[in-house]
Amino acid sequence: MSRLEQIVEPLLAWYEKNARDLPWRHGVTPYRVWISEIMLQQTRVEAVKGYFERFMQALPDVESLSSVEEKRLLKLWEGLGYYSRARNLKRAAALIMERYGGALPRSCDELLKLPGIGPYTAGAIASIAYGLAEPAVDGNVLRVLTRLEDDHSDIADAAVKRAAEKKLRAVIPQGRAGAFNSAMMELGATICGPNGPPECLCCPLRPLCIGYANGTAGDLPVKAAKKPRRIEERTVLVLTRDALLAVRRRPARGLLAGMWELPSVEGRLDDTKVIEAVRGFGLAPLRIAPLGDAKHIFTHVEWHMTGWRVTVEEPLEKEGLEWIDPRRLQSDYPLPSAFRAYLTLWEQL
Repeated sequence: MSRLEQIVEPLLAWYEKNARDLPWRHGVTPYRVWISEIMLQQTRVEAVKGYFERFMQALPDVESLSSVEEKRLLKLWEGLGYYSRARNLKRAAALIMERYGGALPRSCDELLKLPGIGPYTAGAIASIAYGLAEPAVDGNVLRVLTRLEDDHSDIADAAVKRAAEKKLRAVIPQGRAGAFNSAMMELGATICGPNGPPECLCCPLRPLCIGYANGTAGDLPVKAAKKPRRIEERTVLVLTRDALLAVRRRPARGLLAGMWELPSVEGRLDDTKVIEAVRGFGLAPLRIAPLGDAKHIFTHVEWHMTGWRVTVEEPLEKEGLEWIDPRRLQSDYPLPSAFRAYLTLWEQL
């Protein structure tokens, strides 16, 4: 029996006793698995819980997701970031209604044809929802495997991930594919976690782990260093007139595509330049006050921001802004979290 075959029983026994109580693990359906896996991409489990439950209440099935207005969808997603994930969900839901009668396809090959679904998500849906013997290899699973085998290959290499999928497909237990994949992910998210040294003394696979035996588990996995994020300086303008707040729609392509934002301009502007920028919107500034600095980190870009509140006179037409009651930000206008700091500071003035 191979080393990987030997991990199956102790891993499943550990998972049965120690699995976290997560909302998507109740009432398992292909739709619930799909939504949860998309939400969990690059987002902490604790942050996803509330979003998942609200999303399920508002859009409980493929049909409701396929027909939801984008504005409402993005509002439900607000704060999770990576908004292309939400748009891909809606696009995929429309295709599922059109091609598969509203039911997610059962095979990985068909799942991979849907927007936003890659090999890991397809494997998770196929195994957890449909019980198919398909691997679901994410960063957590790669971490467990490289430590088990004392493997110093670069996990950023696609070939390494494909090799892991092949190894795991060969040992997935018949009839327990979903539990096995979930257990691998759970172990990698908790005991064999990403932040700090692994908790080897609590690990059910410690007797089988070469990385533990060799004292190298804490050095794994190996991953090529990422390119440093690009720094961009921006000035955020909180423009108000009477009791209204100005927002505008971002371009359809690029960072935060199609989202609503507080108007912003490139660079770090002083008060004189801010007044010029406001006039460039066709507005006449009455009062101006600084709102301080803030920072927001995206995957490849880091915004260093400074903010200003500017009270203006009645605007001219065609200034490219929409004037709204600020309370509508809670219900109608999905605003990226990058701008939340300035809303809070403005409300405190």
